[in-house]
Amino acid sequence: MHTHSSATRAAFRSDDLLSFATQLLIHAGLDTQKSGVVANTLVEGDLLGHDTHGLALLAGYLKDIEAGGMQAQGSYRVLRDKPATQLWDGMRLPGPWLIEQGLDMLIPRARELGVASLAIRRSHHIACLAVYLMRAAKAGMLMVLASSDPASASVAPYGGTQPVMTPNPIAMGFPCSRGDVLIDISASITTNGMSNRKAAAGEKFAEDWLMDAQGHPTNDPAVFAQDPPGTILPIGGVTYGHKGFGLGLMVEALTGGLAGWGRADPKEGWGATVHITLYDPDAFGGQSDFLRQMDYLVGSCIHNVPRVAGTKVRLPGQAGLALRTQQLKQGVKLHPAILPALAPFAERFALALPGAV
Repeated sequence: MHTHSSATRAAFRSDDLLSFATQLLIHAGLDTQKSGVVANTLVEGDLLGHDTHGLALLAGYLKDIEAGGMQAQGSYRVLRDKPATQLWDGMRLPGPWLIEQGLDMLIPRARELGVASLAIRRSHHIACLAVYLMRAAKAGMLMVLASSDPASASVAPYGGTQPVMTPNPIAMGFPCSRGDVLIDISASITTNGMSNRKAAAGEKFAEDWLMDAQGHPTNDPAVFAQDPPGTILPIGGVTYGHKGFGLGLMVEALTGGLAGWGRADPKEGWGATVHITLYDPDAFGGQSDFLRQMDYLVGSCIHNVPRVAGTKVRLPGQAGLALRTQQLKQGVKLHPAILPALAPFAERFALALPGAV
């Protein structure tokens, strides 16, 4: 979903971006360890090509640290602890740090118990979900990750016109001999991030992915600024949107429902309610038979007769992982809106902007 051709973008060394982002967060008041984790997650998002959920988020994070919306110090609270499950109060700490802490707890538990789950209430925004799937797949685990933001609403229920839910991403990753599969989708056709970017640039979507408050499909993100505001259509759009609506409800149950906190409570600002479950294939049919099954399935997909001659079936995450390998060598092609948004912070903290390769 790139709005600018990546050919026209300047490229930057990922290490330079990582140290720049880390320094910005430290200067804003986030402790060193959390800053490194958050910066790494954002840079990984750009490495994978998820350019609305990488460093594009950093200016918003910095503003929220300064406004007190993102907590810069301290730790989460464990509210409930059973052998295979935990519930945390994320205390509005940085989402990427909370997820990494969660994986530190879940991976050994899933090895021991076969399955381990975590629900987090009051997390700050968690950035690009695909980034966390890579770590779980490397550990040989199947991971399910879901997120909703109870403080905002931009998606109407199917058949309705008023916003109730967020795009509600749900992600699953699993190991595969042909390259790990990273599925990162949302229950709506597009995301808030992409809609905001298009609106800011005065651009429209190629198709009618949105709806105005009267229920008319549209491709113009300017409908979000109307009163009453428009909404993002669920997956399936006006004809089959019951599918996206159902998926959105599933995410709400996994996140707000299991966390016991969310839309029914007072709003606290930009953030997330999170669900993570890790499955260890060795507790089921075994790692080698898991791979045998998934490798066979994946092979049947990628060797499928293409619908358009000269193309081929692409697995979720494949293009992102290939792009990541390329950009680690040749530099990250940043979306042109990212560094200008960070320049005022760099100036205030007396930090030099990273130089292009």
